[in-house]
Amino acid sequence: MSSDTQRAAHDPVNPEALLKFMTQRWARPRRQRGQVKAARAHRARRVALSQAFPGDVLIIPTGHEKVRANDTNFRFRPGTDFFYLTGSHEPDSVLVLLPEGDGHRHVLFVEPNPGKSNATFFTDRVKGELWVGARRGIPESQSWFGVDEGRSLTDLSEFLTQLAAPFRVLRGLSARVDGLLALQAARDDAFAQVLGEMRLIKDAAEVAELSAAIASTRRGFEDVITRLAVARSEREIEGVFGLRARVEGNDVGYSTIAACGSHACILHWSRNNGKVNPEDLLLLDAGVEGNSLYTADITRTLPISGTYSPEQREVVQLVHRAQREGIAEVRPGNDFLAPNRAAMRVLALGLQRMGILADAEEALREDRQLYRRYTLHNVSHMLGLDVHDCARAREETYKFGKLRAGMVLTVEPGLYFQPDDLTVPAKYRGIGVRIEDDILVTESGSRNLSRSLPSEPAAVERWMRRVWQDAARG
Repeated sequence: MSSDTQRAAHDPVNPEALLKFMTQRWARPRRQRGQVKAARAHRARRVALSQAFPGDVLIIPTGHEKVRANDTNFRFRPGTDFFYLTGSHEPDSVLVLLPEGDGHRHVLFVEPNPGKSNATFFTDRVKGELWVGARRGIPESQSWFGVDEGRSLTDLSEFLTQLAAPFRVLRGLSARVDGLLALQAARDDAFAQVLGEMRLIKDAAEVAELSAAIASTRRGFEDVITRLAVARSEREIEGVFGLRARVEGNDVGYSTIAACGSHACILHWSRNNGKVNPEDLLLLDAGVEGNSLYTADITRTLPISGTYSPEQREVVQLVHRAQREGIAEVRPGNDFLAPNRAAMRVLALGLQRMGILADAEEALREDRQLYRRYTLHNVSHMLGLDVHDCARAREETYKFGKLRAGMVLTVEPGLYFQPDDLTVPAKYRGIGVRIEDDILVTESGSRNLSRSLPSEPAAVERWMRRVWQDAARG
């Protein structure tokens, strides 16, 4: 996109003499040597994808920057499947696997980098080097990302419109690419499903990246605990956690939920405009997304004062027990939904003891599911490069499939007693509790990757006291 199409009212006019002067007497740029981290893994994934679709041209865009307001954009985050296959963070790029012999030739279309040889580096506010930083360009991208060939994005339209072989496209990321290639819903959906299912099993390096994101997330939670002593608003809590995410990672993995009091009963509360009251609970659902884009997803429900009230403790203890039973069902060969069934039984029986459900067994019947008024959601989803990872995988492989070693999923039961729910005793109304951990399926069972963050009520209170004591000591 040229600067002419992005001219703003406040832009200066650039005289020809200035443009000529700006393109002279620059040192030769230093080129980065080596390859992107995990280049071999990215290539192996491309080869596996190639084997799944012999003879087809495979087209995977990363997507484009999105407008936030007028001529300013949101920070770019690459398309998940594109990143999984390349390791590239650059916007606009497109990966194409071209049939060649028994496999495919890996071609990466990228923005060319003319350096400072023409005035666009100075005049183009969208892609100019002095505006947004230098891009790698074609030769360096080819070597850095370990692809067989680099090509210019300026050639992409002609290339796509002249395709002779059958093709498959990852849709929804680039309107430009989608518009140039006829929709083939069944073929394209099957392509997206295979990509989603490839990501179901994490290798050791991916687990290490998730573990690093989880370690950063723990530090972010402790930053929040430290701030709770003086915090006045949910937005303040969100900001404190966000600082850790940007210092140690790429960003937050999703919009931070910093829900105080009855806001915790709203599942995806992210307005974060409420007050912090000492007598309330804070439901903090947050995760650091590492620079590798693998994200943690952890929830703890903390007493803002440092001590749970009797009613709060009762609810947190019940949710903790349900989570423990759910995690016990995470092992190879078990149904993906086994943790959910185990956790929901614990919650339903607890709701009966609390006088909220009359008959837990009736409430658990498939044709009744009355417990869901208070639990609202299932307890698990896959986790990885996306917080809700592998969403395009087939139901029979994911939701109704079997757990396999290398999968990483959350276990996150919750109880949400709405402030206006007359079926709930008044002392519980407005209490919302969720506890969430990130669980790796191993060959023999499971490993809780986020176990370093305390979750049992007494342990949470001790944790908060320790963090406050450490902060006081400086």
